[in-house]
Amino acid sequence: MDLVPALKEPLEQPLKSVLGPATAKVMAEHLGLRTVGDLLHHYPRRYEERGQLTHLADLPMDEHVTVVAQVADARLHTFASAKAPRGKGQRLEVTITDGSGRLQLVFFGAGVHKPHKELLPGTRAMFAGKVSVFNRRLQLAHPAYELLRGDSEEAVETWAGSLIPIYPATAKLESWKIGKAVQTVLPAAQEAVDPLPPALREGRSLVTLPEALLKIHHPHTKADIADARARLKWDEAFVLQVALARRRHADAQLPAVPRVPRPDGLLTAFDARLPFTLTEGQQKVSREIFDDLATEHPMHRLLQGEVGSGKTMVALRAMLAVVDAGGQAAMLAPTEVLAQQHHRSVVEMMGELAEGGMLGGAEQATKVVLLTGSMGAAARRRALLDLTTGEAGIVIGTHALIEDRVQFHDLGLVVVDEQHRFGVEQRDALRGKGKQPPHLLVMTATPIPRTVAMTVFGDLETSVLDQLPAGRSPIATHVVPAADKPHFLARAWERVREEVAKGHQAYVVCPRIGDEEDDPGKNGGKKSAGDEADKRPPLAVLEVADRLAAGPLHGLGIEVLHGRMQPDDKDAVMRRFAAGETDVLVATTVIEVGVNVPNATAMVIMDADRFGVSQLHQLRGRVGRGSAPGLCLLVTEMPEASPARQRLGAVASTLDGFELSRIDLEQRREGDVLGQAQSGTRSSLRMLAVIEDEEIIAEAREEAARLVAADPGLTGLPGLRTALDALLDEEREQYLEKG
Repeated sequence: MDLVPALKEPLEQPLKSVLGPATAKVMAEHLGLRTVGDLLHHYPRRYEERGQLTHLADLPMDEHVTVVAQVADARLHTFASAKAPRGKGQRLEVTITDGSGRLQLVFFGAGVHKPHKELLPGTRAMFAGKVSVFNRRLQLAHPAYELLRGDSEEAVETWAGSLIPIYPATAKLESWKIGKAVQTVLPAAQEAVDPLPPALREGRSLVTLPEALLKIHHPHTKADIADARARLKWDEAFVLQVALARRRHADAQLPAVPRVPRPDGLLTAFDARLPFTLTEGQQKVSREIFDDLATEHPMHRLLQGEVGSGKTMVALRAMLAVVDAGGQAAMLAPTEVLAQQHHRSVVEMMGELAEGGMLGGAEQATKVVLLTGSMGAAARRRALLDLTTGEAGIVIGTHALIEDRVQFHDLGLVVVDEQHRFGVEQRDALRGKGKQPPHLLVMTATPIPRTVAMTVFGDLETSVLDQLPAGRSPIATHVVPAADKPHFLARAWERVREEVAKGHQAYVVCPRIGDEEDDPGKNGGKKSAGDEADKRPPLAVLEVADRLAAGPLHGLGIEVLHGRMQPDDKDAVMRRFAAGETDVLVATTVIEVGVNVPNATAMVIMDADRFGVSQLHQLRGRVGRGSAPGLCLLVTEMPEASPARQRLGAVASTLDGFELSRIDLEQRREGDVLGQAQSGTRSSLRMLAVIEDEEIIAEAREEAARLVAADPGLTGLPGLRTALDALLDEEREQYLEKG
């Protein structure tokens, strides 16, 4: 019997056994840090320099300085204040001198006790803090200080020149307390197991992992920080790319039924019906998809493209090819409005080819059924029966498709629209409905920068549509500064009336609904104390519709559309708008994706600063879908110099969605953008910045693919296996969940 229990790896030790239960509890609850390894990977956000030693005679204002000086005198004053009404308030004023000048230090409240005891006249110390002015005299309020005993010059230089790490902290645990805890566990960094293959590390002159951890937490120079960052970025990029490469590799081993369209089938008949020719981009991407469908392993492809680049057309042709080959295709949409919209447009595009088994249906026709959660029992039963018998070649639906009761005759292709709203679990549940894993095509309507695609969707091959179909009109976008120039807003409503007078239609988009359930605090906008427009709740659909009907758009046919309406009501509103019976549709972002009304030429987005860049680009893609040019007006009350106005200016200046998604990513924190791919509270990207580090991500992807192809089990790399387990287990596969 083994009397000595096996010791845990030093980095796996729970923090409570090293730091004590109280600190460990706060770290676990507020920062998600539970082990020594977690804490070592909680990197400083930035570093403060205590500053070079400065003479008191030439202190700069508002800068962080470090001075060595002697205490000339120290006086404790008591005073009355709101917090201490009985004259119990305390203020310690200490005057210091270095021979060249004098400076006052002040400490307040409970902070006076320690310096009152320590800063006695004649004491020498180093003081660090920010220089401010009070009563026309320079002072340092609550400076950090270090008493100089023995007065060694070396101590002075070391202390003044050192870099102080500033950690991501919480109200319950300040940065300096985290720093102390890190120093306690730092010796364990020597035991860190290196995930990078030695050849890769040496070939790129990267420091070892223990050295990187020491340098990131306790740098002596800025070069130390640079070395550590370069190394730790590679770790994050490489471990993530290996996880994605292994998923691609595993998927490639699965069997699938090859789906090759028959020469004179449904696809040929459909192409013959098209009133236009496909763009070169659509033809190229279709070829990539058809090549994948013809193989004996399941396709895993991401189809991304500009707003309005014709992704749905490409997806529909892929579905028809599979039906031709004897299989069924399912399209999964994130909302009922979108599922109904897709169903309607697919049926319209196919005409009699969508009337399989019906009178008047074409010879090669199939049935296209809709399946959503709110359907009546009889319609639902009919749809389920059509799927089981194979009568329906194409089904379009929401999450309802994933339910256990839904059975397919022979599911050959799954098309997922708006990928980031679906997790891997849902995808797998749908894939499990095929006799063998079906092929998978994922469509995303938001153009994604290449690096984000590699980081978030790295388990999929990518096809990009960057051409707009012929006949699509340009969209002019303008910012309307409603607060600075109210007459611009009046002109915006005139423009809407002019478009309607020409026989066109318009959208007005608002950030919120405005019914009693609607909470202004939940709006999409980011609040900041200085933003004037944030003094009121965001504009709401119901209020704006009433105001427009009574005011600037009086006499026009106005309807509202929002997410809390009954599905049938939403559908009826969309049908009337699509049929041209409504002039102006006042809506929330429910119209953001997939809504296709070619006659709608104008869009006014109210409180546009409350939407993200990609969302604005997505929304404006709803106009200019026909032959008449589109107009998008971004209404804001933000001042001209504000970041919000700069963001709107960027949207107005370009129609390139890929460029805008880059701007979006640069302006927001990484986690927001990658947040669509995460379910956990912490991002596993602590050091890597997906736009800045494009090169590292691309190189890491190549290295990972090479490594996994040669050794899928990673047999020779125990350190890498450990790092992968940590990523996939601790982050609950959040990077691969995309949900």
